[in-house]
Amino acid sequence: MLITRPELVGDFGMVASTHWLASSTGMSVLERGGNAADAAAAAGFVLQVVEPHLNGPGGEVPILLWDNGVSVICGQGVAPRAATPAAFVDLGLDLVPGTGQLPAVVPGAFGAWMLLVEQWGTWRLRDVLAPALALAHSGHPLLPAVSSAIASVADMFQEHWPSSAATWLRSGAAPAAGDRFRNRVLAGTYERLIAEAESRTSDRAEQFEAARDVWYRGFVAEAIGTFCAEQELMDTSGRPHRGLLTAADLAAWQPTVEDPQTFDYGEYTVCKTQPWGQGPVFLQQLALLAHTDLAATEHLSADWVHTIVEATKLAFADREAWYGDPRFTDVPMADLLDPAYNAARAKLINGQASLEYRPGSPGDRQPVLPTRWSMPDGTRPAQAGVGEPTIAANGDTRGDTCHLDVVDRNGMMIAATPSGGWLQSSPTIPDLGFCLSMRGQMFWLEEGLPNTIRPGARPRTTLSPSMALRDGEPYLAFGTPGGDMQDQWTLHFFLNVVHGKLNLQQALDAADFHSLHPASSFYPRTAEPGRVVAEGRLGDDVLTELTRRGHEITVTPPWSLGRTSAVASDGEWLKAGANARGGQGYAVGR
Repeated sequence: MLITRPELVGDFGMVASTHWLASSTGMSVLERGGNAADAAAAAGFVLQVVEPHLNGPGGEVPILLWDNGVSVICGQGVAPRAATPAAFVDLGLDLVPGTGQLPAVVPGAFGAWMLLVEQWGTWRLRDVLAPALALAHSGHPLLPAVSSAIASVADMFQEHWPSSAATWLRSGAAPAAGDRFRNRVLAGTYERLIAEAESRTSDRAEQFEAARDVWYRGFVAEAIGTFCAEQELMDTSGRPHRGLLTAADLAAWQPTVEDPQTFDYGEYTVCKTQPWGQGPVFLQQLALLAHTDLAATEHLSADWVHTIVEATKLAFADREAWYGDPRFTDVPMADLLDPAYNAARAKLINGQASLEYRPGSPGDRQPVLPTRWSMPDGTRPAQAGVGEPTIAANGDTRGDTCHLDVVDRNGMMIAATPSGGWLQSSPTIPDLGFCLSMRGQMFWLEEGLPNTIRPGARPRTTLSPSMALRDGEPYLAFGTPGGDMQDQWTLHFFLNVVHGKLNLQQALDAADFHSLHPASSFYPRTAEPGRVVAEGRLGDDVLTELTRRGHEITVTPPWSLGRTSAVASDGEWLKAGANARGGQGYAVGR
């Protein structure tokens, strides 16, 4: 099989991510004696600078970590105390807008990265932030995708979001691809934060705790609270609004360390977040596929694609009916992953494409769907959402999220999926040089749903890093950008490895596809029943057969779907692979 680059093999350390500067930063940390936690955090902060259309300091990140067991660091911030359904309905809204001030949640990424290095790392605060600070201050080559993203909203910035225009435009226009781009306001934010933390303590671990305090209870929180309260700015509702997020909301939040949700699939144990994220839908797809003949099916044949797509439809229907922050709603994960439940559900998969939306009844509970998804005719054609514009109707990737994976020579392994704080969907806070996460658009305003907006609740995020153990030992860390597609593309990668018997790079390079049948998590919450987006590399015979079975096929260019990356600990060797799609993912190691 022709591959775009070699699978990396070594025994010292491996880093893979969606940008070469982040990967090389992570590897430089390992080379200088840091461990995987130090490397991941340094690389994560670099991603915020070099992929600002995909994530930022005001965003969020879930982190999976292996260190004598798997832990989940939840860097998903929560809804403000003022965020109730009534607060939005009183504004004449029936959906949380996708942009502006109203969807803002507490920015959780900073706290999560700080907690990671405080508890598992070895480096000091100044050293972890140094690469990102240098790139923000001295500049980096602007990605074509960033230039394009800025150009697409330049007029809106000048008319409605002047602080964003001041940060991202040059003489009223978007900077060109390849230009040296600086964000010296952001660099100044980090310089001040480091100075304040170091002035409080010289202890390494205590400096990270001090930095979190400065961020969530100091000048950063104050600037965020003031901006949200004072600035009335346009959003996707077509009207300007102030924000609901306050400094007190930031002060009340802290990152948490949790157990993963897991599922055993043959010799593998796959680990995901709890159902405050969509991660368990990956496990539900595996639980369904375990009751099919996928393992004996020809890899990437029409049967292979059809079986996976139909399992995806069933699992994602359950996601919409049951998932939400477990602190606020009862999510029946044990029943959703129960073999008997999935054996019965798998019988719904037959030779034809289903156009129905079919959540199940785990433990004889009755599913409750949002009104617009409760009947097949309640769906609407898919569109490119403007909150996190993940996939357009024609399948083009418009930008969404980042991902990074690290494994070091001592076996510590990390998968993290940073996102939020997209420059194009939230106004820049002028005193800080970054904008806030619009993750609140994932909540519903309808009462009584698992993912109804509630003060202090986490939105059911799409961010979904993955880790797989093999015979109880860490084996794979992997993930991708892609919103609702994350737990489709990464599932396909995993199945390419497990059943397709491909190495990491082959599995990443293999032709991909996804279903647009599931309800979108992003404003304006659309869907396309029966629609499958597929790379043309799947082949005319496969695509014709899928059409015959009732799938509505949209063919995309041959290298267009997904940006999955991965690292592995495979016997005596460490391995890594990165994605050629997008032209910027990079793996490095030795």
